[in-house]
Amino acid sequence: MSDIKRDLYGKVTTSLGYFPVTAILGPRQCGKTTLAKNCVASVPDALYLDLELPSDRAKLMGDPEAFLRRHQGHIVCLDEIQRAPDIFQILRSLCDETGKPGQFLVLGSASPDLLRQTSETLAGRIAYLELSPFTETEVGAEHQDALWLRGGFPKSYLAPSDETSRMWLESFIMTFLERDLPQLGIRIPSITMRRFWEMCAHLHGDLWNHEKIASSLGVTGKTAGHYLAVLEQAYMLRRLPPYSGNLKKRLVKSPRVFLRDSGLLHRLLRIDTLDALSSHPVRGASWEGYVISQIAAAVPDADLSFYRTSAGAEIDLVVKQGQRLTAIEIKATSSPRMERGFWSALDDIKPDQAWVAAPVKEAFPLGHNVMVASPATIGKALL
Repeated sequence: MSDIKRDLYGKVTTSLGYFPVTAILGPRQCGKTTLAKNCVASVPDALYLDLELPSDRAKLMGDPEAFLRRHQGHIVCLDEIQRAPDIFQILRSLCDETGKPGQFLVLGSASPDLLRQTSETLAGRIAYLELSPFTETEVGAEHQDALWLRGGFPKSYLAPSDETSRMWLESFIMTFLERDLPQLGIRIPSITMRRFWEMCAHLHGDLWNHEKIASSLGVTGKTAGHYLAVLEQAYMLRRLPPYSGNLKKRLVKSPRVFLRDSGLLHRLLRIDTLDALSSHPVRGASWEGYVISQIAAAVPDADLSFYRTSAGAEIDLVVKQGQRLTAIEIKATSSPRMERGFWSALDDIKPDQAWVAAPVKEAFPLGHNVMVASPATIGKALL
């Protein structure tokens, strides 16, 4: 893993030079710790504390302000910051004493919405950066099949065999449900959350219907929505909203829901080999979710949505970056053919550029200013 350079490295070092606090957020086991240690490796007297270790957490339990004050002038890295949410108020006071950048690097496995304290106490002092599991641009497009099947979590992707990858993913799911969620204050029985997660896997890419899911689980629609929000804020699910713009069209209003990591999707569906994936009904939706995750990692500040009308016009992914609009259709074939609905959708939204994301090695034109390319190629073009 150490020889795979993370694309976020440059943004982290830039942020450390400007903001008093830099936060690297992302799912458990996605490589945050390794990235953080690499970013501060050359910084003299940098202090690293893993708040999951009782010995490190104990250093902050007595008088955390006094402890951190002794290390002022040196960057302090606090890993798994959600284990000590009360520390944010102290970080604010220490940051304001000097106003210097690069005082703290904090790592967390929950979204800012779940870490409510940061938004209240560190506004204007903190930069949030999201680290995804490995991406195609990081591991190389030639390893696309392995990345798609196993997902981007380093220990799954780098496993010596598909069987070892499967075992790691199953262990990750169990640990996440039985330990990680309770540590975030989520009191939902693990067996209930696993059923919900598996149901989302079977409906991967579908339009979200609270009542349908709730009926299957025997809960209320509000409860099903809560389960969705929990997995979304823990970086396990992605809610893709419908694009609206200012179009006077009858648009689909429900979001689509995807599992963020294709490896976890395949494990929850018991898909363990490329041969099994190639013949499975979820193959197309799996590729779609994989591509969306690649694009989201490439342009984290962009607004992502999909476009669909009641008349059948449809684009799988719409990327809005300021005033620039990009349409991306997603096809799990190297010889894609576009349906009428795609061309109608292009006429509706009039994007600045249009792509078809497909498992191809070389980009080629499809016609009408539409290019077919790999997810990595499209992601680089959007930068």
